[in-house]
Amino acid sequence: MRLFYYLFITLVLFSCSKNLELIFDDDNGGLFLPEGFQSLVVHEGVGQSRHIAVNENGDIYVKLRLDYGRNGNVALRDNNGDGKAEITKRFGDYPNDGRFATEMKINKGYLYYSSERVIYRQKLNPKKLVPDSPVEVILTDPFPIRWHNAKSIAFDNENNMYVTFSGFTNSCEDMTKGYDDPMATVLGRYPCDELELLGAIWKFDKNKLNQKLTDGEKFSTGVRSVVGISWNDYTNELFAVNHGRDYLHNHAPKFYTEWDNTVLPSDEFLKISKGDNFGWPYTYYDHFKSKRLVAPEYGGDGKKLASIKYREPIYALPAHWAPNDLLFYSGDMFPERYKNGAFIAFHGSTNRSPYPQAGYLVGFIPFKEGLPLGDLEIFADGFAQVEVIKEMKDAKYRPMGLAEGPDGSVYISDSKKGKIWRVAYTADKSSFTDENLKEMELRKYLPHIKTPIEFQDIVK
Repeated sequence: MRLFYYLFITLVLFSCSKNLELIFDDDNGGLFLPEGFQSLVVHEGVGQSRHIAVNENGDIYVKLRLDYGRNGNVALRDNNGDGKAEITKRFGDYPNDGRFATEMKINKGYLYYSSERVIYRQKLNPKKLVPDSPVEVILTDPFPIRWHNAKSIAFDNENNMYVTFSGFTNSCEDMTKGYDDPMATVLGRYPCDELELLGAIWKFDKNKLNQKLTDGEKFSTGVRSVVGISWNDYTNELFAVNHGRDYLHNHAPKFYTEWDNTVLPSDEFLKISKGDNFGWPYTYYDHFKSKRLVAPEYGGDGKKLASIKYREPIYALPAHWAPNDLLFYSGDMFPERYKNGAFIAFHGSTNRSPYPQAGYLVGFIPFKEGLPLGDLEIFADGFAQVEVIKEMKDAKYRPMGLAEGPDGSVYISDSKKGKIWRVAYTADKSSFTDENLKEMELRKYLPHIKTPIEFQDIVK
């Protein structure tokens, strides 16, 4: 009888994971999507959160954004196959130590998640929603809590785990210099002492317990703040999205206007190989000039090109949109143009004043032979629920996490309330053309997406 019971439960869970009777929301949960796509709200809000993961049986795991207490994870299950999560459980036998606690990923039957300082894992039990295995410590950060302290991770096809150790300043600035004159340039520390260990991607053994930073290998350097990092199984390479620096006008007002401050520099989509140096904090990438320029803290004036050959992005993203997650689509549900392409969750800007804030959407970049093919497309919009975002607080939701479900649908999470959407394609894949994207292309003219016109698009 016990064996029959377990077989019955397994069959029920498997049938639920297929989700053949999804009940989509009439308004797509408030989202605007390309023609042929529909979405539903899986959960109205599990609490302020960061990244998400979806198991092969459809169970969802969410990393909460907490700096106190315990139980910093949430598990959700759709029990009847309609796409909504009927079961929600908190878990996590570890101390929450900071609001940049970010990661939630599944790899080879293990659930990996991070606080700000520690990466943990638990073995998943296929019979249970919440893992009951011991919480194992994989890596501990030796430094105290600091800015940009997300521990995002990616796994290659061997036993390696790549971890972000971002810089904790904007441009390694020396805040004791450059303020004597209101028009003076803030100076940077040279050499930047953060680069010894931070501003980097490190590689570790994903199965080795209780590692410290020096047990790993510094894989690449010169990245300011990486939250979204992913291994591309199709090309067998590491990719990441990097937050560009801020405050060009604030730090060097004689060289940069407030408009420059808003539209520069690029956030960067990076392909990362061992030994790569992407130039932070000494340089920044100007996507209008398609050049890497010297940062003002190190003698730049908005025109001077970097003399050292640093690696450039494979795609220059809009300034300050805050790309916070990266997903390479491997499913078969979506039309062929999406296969192996990159979805990016743009958390949205906070510092483009006096111009509108921008981003707050999920974008898509088609790929061919491992590189971007074509321009950034608007895949999902409407999270902010306002078109002109004066300040971040005006946006109701901010897209944060991305995950692919076992059927090929894409899950999107919000950081403010922990709302979760599920996006599926429900039309004929073979009929999908550029015409299906026409309405989304028009959204590029909205204030929270378009490049503002200097002196004309200032928010009153």
